[in-house]
Amino acid sequence: MSKPVIVWFRQDLRLRDHPAFYEACLQDRPVLPVYILDDEAAGEWKMGGASRVWLYHALKNLQEEFEGHLVICKGNARQELQKLIEESGSEAVYWNRCYEPWQIERDKDIKKILEQKGIEANSFNGSLLWEPWTIKNQSGEPYKVFTPYYRKGCLAAGEPDEPLPAPDSPIYAQIPSCSLSIEDLDLLPHKEGDWAKRIISKWDISEAGAQERLNEFLKHGLSGYKEGRNNPAQNHVSRLSSYLHFGHVSPRQVWNAAKLYASAHQRNDNDIDCFCSEIGWREFSHSLLYHFPKLPRENLQKKFDQFPWRQASEDELDRWRYGRTGYPIVDAAMRELWQTGYMHNRCRMIVGS
Repeated sequence: MSKPVIVWFRQDLRLRDHPAFYEACLQDRPVLPVYILDDEAAGEWKMGGASRVWLYHALKNLQEEFEGHLVICKGNARQELQKLIEESGSEAVYWNRCYEPWQIERDKDIKKILEQKGIEANSFNGSLLWEPWTIKNQSGEPYKVFTPYYRKGCLAAGEPDEPLPAPDSPIYAQIPSCSLSIEDLDLLPHKEGDWAKRIISKWDISEAGAQERLNEFLKHGLSGYKEGRNNPAQNHVSRLSSYLHFGHVSPRQVWNAAKLYASAHQRNDNDIDCFCSEIGWREFSHSLLYHFPKLPRENLQKKFDQFPWRQASEDELDRWRYGRTGYPIVDAAMRELWQTGYMHNRCRMIVGS
């Protein structure tokens, strides 16, 4: 049998519109799907408790989709990939790109090392509509303001590519002996408590669940979206953010579904334009972080460097955390987060302020 292609899954926990997986399955070689929990490289940016609970259930679902063929690893991704290459004999590693600064640096290092060893290393765009380096202003500089970025940059660049189908009948490689179980990742709280169980009960953490949520929004939440999304009491938000972050659904699938829905219902209105522009905001955030990797710690506009901050006490911080500030809209939003793992978009802006 020919040597397998390792497909490294990260923030793309799905089978459809997964360029790395799709291309690997076209190679007429067996595929070795892999997930690596790399807290070492992530450092201070490693996932928090709620994200780890979500990831646990996401990997459970993905393992079912792969009929038990998903390889699970934990540790330094470069070292874990090397182990897999040595045991499987693979000469190719495919993955979809991530855009956080720590992931970019790690992936560049891994790609360089693999290529030096004669291992094919291919990366693809499976997480964005437009790559950050492709959208520039007329001076060749990255945009810093959303509207010209989206209207003059993204929309002028043309429609995003069509989503890819799931590969037909992929052939899987033998699971190597170094593969762990999902439980070995230690993702769940040791004392799981009510918060984790309560949050998980509100979601179908799967690729199918993401598609169902998208379809539900298009049918019942899109009409009136432009104005309705400003009212936290109304059901005019998509609730797709977690699904997009973990890659249960791709932005191309969301964009394409919205456009197809508009065409099928002969709609070309402000609600659809507004919803697509919100996907554009997600693109803009990735673009800013790509071009300005110090953004998590440094203001994009230097005039805010002198912004006065008040040092709150630990008691004040706890009252904010648990929804006991005395400001009803803030407290309601924080309690929604504790109950469901989600906070309404407009409430996020208020609570963050």
